[in-house]
Amino acid sequence: MIKLGVPSKGRLMQETFDWFSMRGVKLSKSGSDREYVGRVDGLVGIELVLLSAGEIPRELAAGRLHMGVTGTDLVHEKLANWSDVVSPVAEMGFGLANLIIAVPAWWCDVTCLHDLDAIAARFRAEHGFRLRVATKYHRLIRQFMTEQGVADYQLVDSQGATEGAVKNETAEAIADITSTGATIKANHLRILEDGLVLKSQATLWHSKVAQGDCSALIDKVLNAP
Repeated sequence: MIKLGVPSKGRLMQETFDWFSMRGVKLSKSGSDREYVGRVDGLVGIELVLLSAGEIPRELAAGRLHMGVTGTDLVHEKLANWSDVVSPVAEMGFGLANLIIAVPAWWCDVTCLHDLDAIAARFRAEHGFRLRVATKYHRLIRQFMTEQGVADYQLVDSQGATEGAVKNETAEAIADITSTGATIKANHLRILEDGLVLKSQATLWHSKVAQGDCSALIDKVLNAP
């Protein structure tokens, strides 16, 4: 039995159901909203598992799911050397968002990462601690900052309402997912000109470590009329 993991709630779940339905595979929840199993029609030998989008990368990497739908950002963040354990089958065209770095809008002299690096050094000299960047994407931001030569900073964990971290004085900058940028602007922040870390969208992934033949499902969704 091939196990397919999809997000268990909200718009992402419904858009996933719609995407598969357009390709001749009907997904549906079974029983009450508290049950996290589902039904697959249109293809035999597939079991639907409903999980949070954040859990799906881990289950794919462990081989407990054969295929799964989750964001590019979550796979790259949660799985070190992700390409060794999963491979993308299809970008699905929804859940579009960018992982970006933003600073206070009133930092008029900070427009790029080079400026951020310079101000971070001054910040530490003046305040006695490193400039704080609030994020839940620790792996991706550390890697990006290293590649871009930004060193004198610290990451502070933020699992919700990251855009408010500057206003709440728990950080001096943020790194977060945004789709339109409206919430960034509403919180008086500005995205750095070269502050795009990753473009993300909902993607169908295939586990390289799970035991089982997924070719029927892959062929069905890739070659649908």
